[in-house]
Amino acid sequence: MDIILLERIEKLGSIGDVVTVKDGFARNFLLPQKKALRANAANKKVFEANRERLEKENAEKRAEASVAGEKVAGAQVILIRAASNAGQLYGSVNVRDMVAGLVEQGFDIDKRQVIMGAPIKTIGVHEVTVALHPEVHVTVKANVARSDDEAELQSQGVDVLAQMFEDEQREIEEQADANRIDPNLEPGEIPAELLDDTADSGEDTAEA
Repeated sequence: MDIILLERIEKLGSIGDVVTVKDGFARNFLLPQKKALRANAANKKVFEANRERLEKENAEKRAEASVAGEKVAGAQVILIRAASNAGQLYGSVNVRDMVAGLVEQGFDIDKRQVIMGAPIKTIGVHEVTVALHPEVHVTVKANVARSDDEAELQSQGVDVLAQMFEDEQREIEEQADANRIDPNLEPGEIPAELLDDTADSGEDTAEA
């Protein structure tokens, strides 16, 4: 279907552009949301008669969105969730969670403005896009953690999962040193030190 855009649509075009889209996309989204008109002769005349007003209104909305964007850009939503030791959430963080967190901080955000692509399923600091206007997109952060302390570490730039892995590796190495076992040995392989001790013991027995 050929349509006339009434606002900028990403990957499609800007106000006044005549573009071809799938019928379902036009009927289910663009037309009912008043983002476009069918590109027929009558609508083209109506659009041209109102182009100046539409462009002015869009400029005003873009300016308002830019001001709001300066306030919300960089905002961080802390979301405490249960997760495995590997950092996988028992569930997920979705658009509704982000909207609730931003509204709680005093931002006027609608779920249609939050763009996530897919739900968040791991702990960490994730970037989320907020489209305040077709031409004004800002980035906020979802700080997903298992505790407030963990969220604070992540806010400071600490990679909690990497730190956990390093701590586990250090513990394994310390335990191996304590047991005089080389952590790089293959299963069933005898440490060289033990082989030396066994050899020395055999020599002592022979001398006796």
